[in-house]
Amino acid sequence: MLKEGKFKMNFGPSSIRQEVRKIKYSTSETKHSHILQMLCLLLFYIVWAIDSFFLKASTFLENYVPLLIRLAISLSIIALGSFLIARAHRQLFKDKPADLITTGIFAYVRHPMYLGIILTYLGWIIATFSLLTFIPWILIVALYVKMANHEEKQLEERFGEKYEEYKRKVPKWIPKLKTE
Repeated sequence: MLKEGKFKMNFGPSSIRQEVRKIKYSTSETKHSHILQMLCLLLFYIVWAIDSFFLKASTFLENYVPLLIRLAISLSIIALGSFLIARAHRQLFKDKPADLITTGIFAYVRHPMYLGIILTYLGWIIATFSLLTFIPWILIVALYVKMANHEEKQLEERFGEKYEEYKRKVPKWIPKLKTE
């Protein structure tokens, strides 16, 4: 028989809320990240479209680089971004791994999906050389850096030394050229 006071178990609403908060924090995304991503997307495309096709306030560089060259570079960057997004998405959500992912596209860069998104936006900027669109693009980069940092803290807590070793081997954003 248990003596009262020896084991204190609190099942009150406040203790349950605290436990839920702990669990929620350990698997949460950056606060309001979905809303912020949508706002950045809207801001980017509004600025890009207005500057590129109506105001042409900052697109003077397009006069120096032929359209076909801009489109080739732009589409190549967008294709690379889309490739990174698709590969990362497949590894994260289709395969549904239970452990830390260190293979496939994650063997080259720690945040391939975010990098792909950033590159895709950059591809749109290069298509029309809308320099004004770099302002929302910088905000987008800052948002994804913040989201990546938040996720890395969670991964460090969850996987400990295993994640630290992964961080030492794999760059966060720019893949290393392997010379092996």
